[in-house]
Amino acid sequence: MLHLRSVVVAHNDFVGCCPDFVTHYYRGDRRPFQNLGDLDETELTKVLTALATPESRALSHRRFGPRYMVLRRATEELARQLFIAAGGQPHRRSPHYFVLGESLWFAGMYVDVRVLRLSLDKLPLRTTSFTLTDSVTALGLGETLGVPIAPSTHQRRLYRLEQLDEIIGRYGMPNSSTAQNYDGHQRHVLDHYVEVQLWSDEPVVDKF
Repeated sequence: MLHLRSVVVAHNDFVGCCPDFVTHYYRGDRRPFQNLGDLDETELTKVLTALATPESRALSHRRFGPRYMVLRRATEELARQLFIAAGGQPHRRSPHYFVLGESLWFAGMYVDVRVLRLSLDKLPLRTTSFTLTDSVTALGLGETLGVPIAPSTHQRRLYRLEQLDEIIGRYGMPNSSTAQNYDGHQRHVLDHYVEVQLWSDEPVVDKF
């Protein structure tokens, strides 16, 4: 059974308990774990073109484009370097993404949202990291593109999974209410959830 662990927290805007599961949200018309970072340039161009059609944009509040991919790739490379420096052993160049517990904000990104959950104990310690906000916000490489950076406490911070109780106990879980309006969300600090990065296919290979 998926539930909340006993680490109870309360810190400013961060409240609640530490969940013992992670959630991957994806569009109902697509398979889970479809990572743009896995595509070569030709495939990426085709996918980004498809995602930019009016029909596709009507199904999702997420927006992808050339600036997004430059920032995403730089963020993932920095995250990978930080993870290795912390003793992690990534098997992938780009991670699979989850949120810790669940996020109403993220679930609201898609009109026809699908949910895939895993218990934390299914994630290998050696290949799993997390950031206390969205990694693009936390690692702070988007400032020149108008993307806000996290408060100083969380800047350039990426943690190993075994630090979860310590960090959540210290700072708490972000509030995750449903957004009233997602317009321009990419220009805001994305502090609605704890992002979990899985740097391996091992626990999810049967779910592609």
